[in-house]
Amino acid sequence: MKKPQVVHLAIASAMLLLCAPESVAQEEAAKEKSDNIEVLSHIPLGGKFTVVDLEMEQELDRPYVYIARTFDQAGFDVIDIGDPENARVIYSWRIEDPELHRGLGAMDPKYFKLDNRYYLVQSTQFFPGGLDSDVGAIVFDVTGLPDGSKVKEVARIREPETPIGFHNIFVYKHSDDRVLLFTTVRAAHANVYDMRILLKDGPEGAKVAEIPIPSGSEITGSPVIGYHDMYVGYDPATGQDKFYGGGNGGWYVFDVSRLEEPKLLASVTGVSGVRFGHTITPSPDGRYFVGETEYQYAPLRIFDLKPGLDGEVPTIRQPISAWTANWKNLTHNHEMRWPYVFVSGYEDGLQVFNMQDPSNPITVAFYDTFQGKHKSGMCASRICNGAFGIDVRNADGLIVISDSESGFWAFRMEGFEGWNGHDWGMPNITSVQDWDNGPEGKEKSVTARAAADAAGGSR
Repeated sequence: MKKPQVVHLAIASAMLLLCAPESVAQEEAAKEKSDNIEVLSHIPLGGKFTVVDLEMEQELDRPYVYIARTFDQAGFDVIDIGDPENARVIYSWRIEDPELHRGLGAMDPKYFKLDNRYYLVQSTQFFPGGLDSDVGAIVFDVTGLPDGSKVKEVARIREPETPIGFHNIFVYKHSDDRVLLFTTVRAAHANVYDMRILLKDGPEGAKVAEIPIPSGSEITGSPVIGYHDMYVGYDPATGQDKFYGGGNGGWYVFDVSRLEEPKLLASVTGVSGVRFGHTITPSPDGRYFVGETEYQYAPLRIFDLKPGLDGEVPTIRQPISAWTANWKNLTHNHEMRWPYVFVSGYEDGLQVFNMQDPSNPITVAFYDTFQGKHKSGMCASRICNGAFGIDVRNADGLIVISDSESGFWAFRMEGFEGWNGHDWGMPNITSVQDWDNGPEGKEKSVTARAAADAAGGSR
C-alpha cells in the first residue's frame, strides 16, 4: 500500500516543480517592483510626451541631472540630486518663441568638461515650416550651477544641408585628447565635431569627420537613413577608439583612432526581424553588445562581436541570446555597468538584467514607473510611452529615469553601491568619460598592472 503512495507523491512533487516557475513568474509580473529596488525621489514634470532623454553628471560635487523637454516645452530642466531623497528642479530653459517652432523640440542632452568648465549639449529636432529646422544642437555653459542665472548659451550648431536636427548625440574624450561630439543626421553618416574648435572659433570649421553607413549595408525603405544612436569607447586591449553605431541595416563598429580615416571593424547585418539598429551598448571589453531595434514585440538582442572582429565572418547575422521584460511590449534605452544592464523599458519602467553569462541574461530588479494606458504612445506601435531615458552614476550607483508620463525618478538597487570595471575583471569603460585624463588615463593603472604581471610582477 505504501509503494503506490510514494509514486503518487513523486508525481505530485514533479508537477509542483513544473508549475512553480510559472506561478513565481505570474506573481512577479503582478508586482509593481522587486524587493531590491528603493525609490528615492519622484518629480512629476507635467506635459504628456514632453519628457524624453536625460543625462546625469558623474562627479558627486556636481549633483545635476538634465532632462530634455519636447513640443511646447522645448528645452531642458535641471534637477538637483544633492539630496537624492529630496530631488528638486532648480532651473529650466525653453526655446524662444515656442509657438513659431515645429517638430519634436529638444531630444538628447549630454554634458562635458573642457578647460575646467562644464557644458551641456542639448540636441534639437525642429521641422521645416518653423524656426530653427537647421539647428542640430545648442551648447550651454553650466559651470555656474546651481545658480541658474549663470547658465549661458554659447553656441548653436546648424546644418542646413541635413535639416531636422540631431536625434541622438554622444560626447567622447578621445585618446588624442580631443573632446568630440558625435551626432546623428538625416544622411547616411554621423557627424563629428571638435568642441574646442567650436567653443573657440564658433561652429564654422568645428565639424572634423563623418562616420559612414557602410556601402552595401543599406536597406531601402528603412525608416532610418543613417544612424539612430551611437556609443564611442576606448579598447585598452587594442589601443583603439571604437565607434559603435546602430542605423540603417543593423549595427556597425569602426576604429576611429584616426578620426578622419574611420575603418570598419565589424558589422551586424541581415539579422532576422531587423531593418535598422536603434541603440547599441557594448560590454567594457568590446566583445559583446546589447542592441535594440524599435518595434513592438522586439527584445533586446545580445551579440558576440568576436567572429566579426577576428575576421572569421564578413558580417554577424545572429544574436547569441535575447532579453525582454514583457514580450508584448518594447524595451528602449539602456546603460551597461557590467554585468548589469539598466533599461528604461517604456511601459515596463525600470528594468535591470544580469548578463554575466551573455547567452542567458536574467532579470534581477524592476520598478514600474509607467502610469499611463497600454498602447498610448505616439509611435506606430503606440508602445513608446513610459520610461524613456536612463543613467547610472558610477561613484555611488544612483539610478535615474525619465518617464514620458510620470516625470523624473531616482532609485537605488540593493547591493549596487557603485561601479568600477576593474572590480569585475573588465576595463573601466562605460559611457562615462574621464574628462581630465581621457580613456588612456582611466585605464593607466590596469595597463601598468598587466605589464607588471607579464614581467613577472616587477614594477
